[in-house]
Amino acid sequence: MTDNLFAALPPVPESLVIGGETIDITPLKVGELPIFARTVRPIAGKLCPDPDWLRLLSEDGESVILALAIACRRPPEWVSGLSLDDAIRLAEAVFGANADFFIRRVVPEITRVSQTLGTLIPGQMPSSGSSDPATVTPTS
Repeated sequence: MTDNLFAALPPVPESLVIGGETIDITPLKVGELPIFARTVRPIAGKLCPDPDWLRLLSEDGESVILALAIACRRPPEWVSGLSLDDAIRLAEAVFGANADFFIRRVVPEITRVSQTLGTLIPGQMPSSGSSDPATVTPTS
């Protein structure tokens, strides 16, 4: 049993009025993760708790627009037509909802599953991380 009885409930969407439409922002679905991950790869290192959205848009606008479109489930053309203020509000909501999702739910679950699998696989020893297999010298 989990310590948090509410952890199994689906996240409550954050509703925003953006570009004249009400958008419900929720964490990404599993099927959306592969393309979203590829899309945010160029900007991942630039994301921080308080990103410079104007700089991100000017340097990596196509990646930001596509990531927002995937996450808010709207066409990229719709995102491209937003005012700068609306695009920034949308970006903050999208990345905020998904950062929380990854930090609070995905990472702990992956850690739990990997620990469980480690105990179920016979003969597996935890890695000490002391050397890379490519650096091991044969003894004979």
